[in-house]
Amino acid sequence: MNTVPTLVVGLGCRRGCGVDTLLNLFNAALDARGIERRHVIALASIDRKQDEPGLLALAKVLDLPLQFFSAEQLAGYEARLSHKSPIAHAHTGCYGIAESAALALAESMAQASASLLITRQKNAQATFALACAG
Repeated sequence: MNTVPTLVVGLGCRRGCGVDTLLNLFNAALDARGIERRHVIALASIDRKQDEPGLLALAKVLDLPLQFFSAEQLAGYEARLSHKSPIAHAHTGCYGIAESAALALAESMAQASASLLITRQKNAQATFALACAG
């Protein structure tokens, strides 16, 4: 029996980022890699965004759970990031929200090591990363 890998998306966004902006980035990143949306099982971000309307709306539109991690939890993934943003670090205390959150959630859900299938993708208001574990 084949085990289905755990695919989760990490997201970062500016305050006030709309759900359409997030959804467009989500779909474009998956489409570019030929990954079907139904294979993604959860979303993750930093706890500072837990009241961000666009992220909450995206989770509802996609019917996926959304989990948040503290900057301290995300900082542990710094060595594994494809891109380190000094601006993100200045604002949040971690160098990359999307990639770190994706890795943290994939490892938490699968209880196994995770890797980035899609490294940081971005538009003017948001960042996206896809991690796989299992």
